[in-house]
Amino acid sequence: MGPVPAGVLQLLALVAALALAYVPAGTYMARVYSSKRHLRMERWIYRAIGADPDTEMTWTAYLRALLAFSVVGVLFLYLLMRLQGVLPGSLGFASVDPAQSFNTAVSFVTNTNWQSYYGEQTMGHVVQTAGLAVQNFLSAAVGMAVAVALVRGFACSRTGGLGNFWADLVRGTVRILVPAAAVAAVVLVACGVIQNFSGIHEVGQFTGGSQQWNGGAVASQEAIKELGTNGGGYFNANSAHPFENPGPFSNLFEIFLILVIPFSLTRTFGVLVGNVRQGHAILATMFTIWLGFVALMMWTEFAHHGPALEAAGGAMEGKEVRFGVGSSSIFAVSTTLTSTGAVDSFHSSFTGLGGGLTMLSMMLGEIAPGGTGSGLYGMLILAVIAVFVAGLMVGRTPEYLGKKIGTREMKLAACYILITPALVLVLTAASVALPTPPHSTLNPGANGFSEILYAFTSAANNNGSAFGGLNANTDWFNTTTALAMLLGRLLPMVFVLALAGSLAGQRPVPVTVGTLRTEKPLFTGLLVGAVLIITGLTYFPALALGPLAEGLAS
Repeated sequence: MGPVPAGVLQLLALVAALALAYVPAGTYMARVYSSKRHLRMERWIYRAIGADPDTEMTWTAYLRALLAFSVVGVLFLYLLMRLQGVLPGSLGFASVDPAQSFNTAVSFVTNTNWQSYYGEQTMGHVVQTAGLAVQNFLSAAVGMAVAVALVRGFACSRTGGLGNFWADLVRGTVRILVPAAAVAAVVLVACGVIQNFSGIHEVGQFTGGSQQWNGGAVASQEAIKELGTNGGGYFNANSAHPFENPGPFSNLFEIFLILVIPFSLTRTFGVLVGNVRQGHAILATMFTIWLGFVALMMWTEFAHHGPALEAAGGAMEGKEVRFGVGSSSIFAVSTTLTSTGAVDSFHSSFTGLGGGLTMLSMMLGEIAPGGTGSGLYGMLILAVIAVFVAGLMVGRTPEYLGKKIGTREMKLAACYILITPALVLVLTAASVALPTPPHSTLNPGANGFSEILYAFTSAANNNGSAFGGLNANTDWFNTTTALAMLLGRLLPMVFVLALAGSLAGQRPVPVTVGTLRTEKPLFTGLLVGAVLIITGLTYFPALALGPLAEGLAS
């Protein structure tokens, strides 16, 4: 079988698996977040942290709890890395320096998992398992909690309450992420992913000497890394490493883990608002964009010229022969259209237009289907904007799910969509204009600019993947990317929760013949157009200087 049919068959198998999981997973998550019952383990956790899970929180109280939890998480992880040298299970690694400790702590707490270090040469078992893996669960649960709070804003009537942050956080972790990750880890171990706490081993004898490898609880971290759309790898090669991703089946299974929760949350949304067709409309928007980007990526990477590429069956530079062009293309689009950032191939080695597609995927706001929770609330914000645009066209007060979209709601939505591009473009411009930061790039010209643009796009959108070639382990990039990650995660959440509080305080308006039917294909088309136009107008000049210039020159 040729590489193109093989890639298409893998895509069809993935879509079938996601379709089978959609209803049960989405319905189960809706039951989790609407349940009035607390499990015994959950009650123990509430008692330990001194939280009352039955207290209804306003959006400001919800936000305060979220910010306090995030600050504590950053401080704990920072101290753990600074003390690594004196902790057991450190594998002899020294404590991580302050700038890199701060960058990594912010990275994992914000669900970005940007790594400016070699994992197998920097972090011991304690930091990897008790620090980074724990934050993989918690940061994903925070994203889902914020998404559910926004959904409650649409579903509630004349109330200031959005639920309870601590209850949403604990339930998302205990009832969804932990059991799903445990099952996924068993599957990955069966595929050949390692799971141990062994030390450093010297492997083989080579011309230049021997090679050293260390083990680790890789399968369990790999499972939550993908399931929680985190992306931080145990090894520097990430999911291209055979210890993390041994073969074609494990690769396809990891893509499934990346996509299953974000896509299924649209079903959760539909169930919680009492209209599953609304969830189907959001799903259709996400799926249309995702499938379109996968098709474009496959076309750019299979459209080969010259005998070498024809013999290889596509642009194989930077790709694993275990996976090929088709599977690598699906993985690249899925990991950048979500907030995952894991890689099974190296995006800087893609064709110029292919690398540009990975960047554009993040620039959309990672909403198709996006991260665990962040994809849903990002798409709902854009749905609010699309409804507003439709209202302007027909001269009617815009409404979405029975809630009026007024001046306050539009200001909050506008702030949400502006904050990330501002961070990306300002920090990229500063890095290019200053004399020292450009020295961190490997390549000159358009590709070097793409390396910097990709880094800040990845950081501000909480993705975490990187264009190979950029030395990000400098004081400038450790500090600026940490700033982009922190502001790119928390400021949008401020606007989302403020919007949720504003919507929750409204009384639903009745449906009339003039109401825009937001569950129809027409609205799906409008929403897809709004997503692409907003992104295109914002980022096109920067893309023209980087990947587009490189692609047209090749």
